[in-house]
Amino acid sequence: MSPYAGRRAALHDAARWAMREDDAVLHETPPAAAAEVQAMLDDRALSDAMAQLPRLSDGDIRALRGRRRAALGTGGALALVALLGIGGWQAGWYRGPAATPRHYETARGQMLDVALADGSRLHLNGNTSLDVTLADDSRSVAMQRGEAYFDVAHLPRRPFTVHAQGSATQVLGTAFNIDIAAGAVRLAVYRGKVRFGDAAGADRAVIVPAGWRTRFEAGRAQMPSRFDAAQKDWRDGWIDIDAMPLGDLVETLNRRGGPLIAPPPKPLAAIAVSGRFRLDSPRALLDAMGAAYGFSIVPQGPQLHLVPTPGNDANPSHP
Repeated sequence: MSPYAGRRAALHDAARWAMREDDAVLHETPPAAAAEVQAMLDDRALSDAMAQLPRLSDGDIRALRGRRRAALGTGGALALVALLGIGGWQAGWYRGPAATPRHYETARGQMLDVALADGSRLHLNGNTSLDVTLADDSRSVAMQRGEAYFDVAHLPRRPFTVHAQGSATQVLGTAFNIDIAAGAVRLAVYRGKVRFGDAAGADRAVIVPAGWRTRFEAGRAQMPSRFDAAQKDWRDGWIDIDAMPLGDLVETLNRRGGPLIAPPPKPLAAIAVSGRFRLDSPRALLDAMGAAYGFSIVPQGPQLHLVPTPGNDANPSHP
């Protein structure tokens, strides 16, 4: 039985109970919806409305009483159910079906543009997974992994929130990028501004305007820093990073496809790298970084491995 059919049946039983005339009803256990039916019948607005109807003669009343018993099992109770339904819509007894999340996912080397029904647009990087829920009064995204650029339609009555690894990004209408990496959730705002922080602690959130970026790390949003929002980003094959751990950079490069790069050893993974780089040749980029930071790229089967060069302790502070 559907929720609507079940609700209607419950109201029908309560209406029959409310319309009985004999005193035996006082000794019966009231149906589940009896209190709601009685509250509706006691509503002053309903009484006032009924008072506006034409008054019946004594003969009319006697005829109605004669037919009332027969009406209990059919039309009378159904009429009361219909009357209750009018108030039930207003009281929130009936709700439309809950909004169903829609899942979007990309493989390594695959990108996906998504046009949402609310007018927003999403651009998914490779190896990204998320769920979108568009309700009447809110819009939400649950990101499981990867990176996505959000161009959100401005709908003040339907706030838009992105949840990612314990962080929450709350907006009305703006454009921003979220990158989930092993070390942090990174946010860059391209238009408008967002509230960014712990999903469970709004008091620790930071406001991030356009042209600023930050990251959610160790359970809280870090202080934002400036970046050039007019420059090309990953959607055009570029990456602009500021003190990103090498391990996170490897994860970013793996979204592009090509040979899979194995996670670096912990000492190498912690090295902070900065700069603006092309993403179309990960091997050449890592070779150049290896010369600067003391590691080399060694193919092992289908994967590439980052291996510290002899004599290099892979100190994260190594320039």
